[in-house]
Amino acid sequence: MELRRLLHVVLSFWLLLCIGCSDGRFVVEKNSLTVTSPEKIKGTYDSAIGNFGIPQYGGSMAGTVVYPKDNQKGCKAFDEFSISFKSKPGSLPTFVLVDRGDCFFALKVWNVQKAGASAVLVADNIEEALITMDTPEEDSSSSKYIENITIPSALIQKSFGEALKKAISGADMVNVNLDWRESVPHPDDRVEYELWTNSNDECGVKCDMLMEFVKDFKGAAQILEKGGYTQFTPHYITWYCPQAFTISKQCKSQCINHGRYCAPDPEQDFSSGYEGKDVVIENLRQLCVFKVANESNKSWLWWDYVTDFQIRCPMKEKKYNKECAEAVIKSLGLEGKKIEKCMGDPNADADNPVLKEEQDAQVGKGSRGDVTILPTLVVNNRQYRGKLAKGAVLKAICSGFEETTEPAVCLSGVVQLMVQFLFETRVMVSSSIADVETNECLDNNGGCWQDKAANLTACKDTFRGRVCECPLVDGLQFKGDGYSHCEASGPGRCNINNGGCWHKSQDGHTYSACVDTGDVKCQCPPGFRGDGINNCEDIDECKEKKACQCPECSCKDTWGSYECTCSGDLLYIRDHDTCISKSGTEVKSAWAAVWVILIGLAMASGGAYLVYKYRLRSYMDSEIRAIMAQYMPLDSQSEVPNHVSEDRA
Repeated sequence: MELRRLLHVVLSFWLLLCIGCSDGRFVVEKNSLTVTSPEKIKGTYDSAIGNFGIPQYGGSMAGTVVYPKDNQKGCKAFDEFSISFKSKPGSLPTFVLVDRGDCFFALKVWNVQKAGASAVLVADNIEEALITMDTPEEDSSSSKYIENITIPSALIQKSFGEALKKAISGADMVNVNLDWRESVPHPDDRVEYELWTNSNDECGVKCDMLMEFVKDFKGAAQILEKGGYTQFTPHYITWYCPQAFTISKQCKSQCINHGRYCAPDPEQDFSSGYEGKDVVIENLRQLCVFKVANESNKSWLWWDYVTDFQIRCPMKEKKYNKECAEAVIKSLGLEGKKIEKCMGDPNADADNPVLKEEQDAQVGKGSRGDVTILPTLVVNNRQYRGKLAKGAVLKAICSGFEETTEPAVCLSGVVQLMVQFLFETRVMVSSSIADVETNECLDNNGGCWQDKAANLTACKDTFRGRVCECPLVDGLQFKGDGYSHCEASGPGRCNINNGGCWHKSQDGHTYSACVDTGDVKCQCPPGFRGDGINNCEDIDECKEKKACQCPECSCKDTWGSYECTCSGDLLYIRDHDTCISKSGTEVKSAWAAVWVILIGLAMASGGAYLVYKYRLRSYMDSEIRAIMAQYMPLDSQSEVPNHVSEDRA
């Protein structure tokens, strides 16, 4: 067990180190920092762009540098020291200088941003070449603030930092200008950019941020690609297994092609869940999706495939597999056989041309350094530094166009506002962009579900690209994944395309298998049998002896029902499946009427007798008491009315 753990650690360490391990180098992306005052330190200096926040690619920012008296490393919130860096109306933005050390770069920038500053300069604490300030390893605490950093930051050398501090302590106003205009080359009217990504969706916060970016940026990327303004290429990082471990269980689970192309285990657990080789194979499939789509001049379909695969085939739902991937490929109208041929045999003891090309591309060439950070965006052969967000990335891409050749989407002083406007209104701002076909739903229905008979579709076209969502029709919500399945649910479902159930009209009658209530949605009506969805066949009640079986009955089958007649003057009773005499029925009906009348008369007579008997007895009792009162008077008895006397009077 200890040996296995040690081997795991060794392999993981090797996989992290072997990127570009031959003749590789890491290039720090820089921006220009110019001090405009005081005169004694006036000049231009290099600074390294931080790999978080939003650098102002293609632009510049002027401000005044301040160095806090307390919390000089910026590792604590500045409100604890009652310090605020908010600029006063009419003054230049505030750039805060903090020292390196004691906490993450990103935390320093976050604390300064909360205090109201516009940019951050981090002074190195040792004399060395500039490095890139990267984000910390993913954890719940850091992820909460990293994604919310919006101000730019840069690392400066120790000697330059000391010069700034000395000038500030001498009561000099230090004004500087941060310039990103040359951070991205802009040689011509087309920008070439690439994204180094990964299909693994279980690698933590960075993977979540990457996939969120792909979904958000998809629409803008596809518009730029369809218009011929950009040339996009996706890339995937792979590693190779050390020769000494190629036959080990660990290498076999993480690699394909006998250890040539590997990826770390998604769960970092060799005994359960998905393996590293599963990730390599899906990375290879996504590369081949791009190649096949590019051959048909539809390279933008890569964005659809990647976003659809993430939604439909996540690892958490155990759908990260070949079957789910092929379903996505089919829905987008891509040629699955060409993609399979491109992928080759992952078990072959030979190089895979596609993955071999990827490994070679990882090594830096020209002005671009090795790709060591995942994800990495490269624009015009320069690595992008900053937050991977649609507005920031679009601004970086727009800065890569030669002046006066930018597409209309870039012709705004504040690209973020333009992007927001386009997302909200979904309209193009000029005829050059309007000419670009953006409605992906017109091509193969965008790979979404559709019901041609009812003219319904789950495809919705937006500036962010098409999305597949089950529709809402006349107040009735369809439910499903939006890609392969949507169905109406709830009362009223039968009003829309008969709820997707069987229905047919014939001989003046219409029958439907749709059921509006209950769990059963499609059920053949009485007189039919079938699945209720595709077919319901008429039952021949006569032939199958399901009705009209009495000796005097004659049966005739009709569509959806039957007709039964009786011989002679007999009458057919359907509920009892029998024949009875019509005359007998009439006699019985007459006697029934007589009996009803007799019973009614008897009840009326009985009632009259009871009333008469009660009134007569009361009258007689009263007369008797009156007579007795005349002959046997009682002292205590009051006079009793004498009906006889009243009559005589």
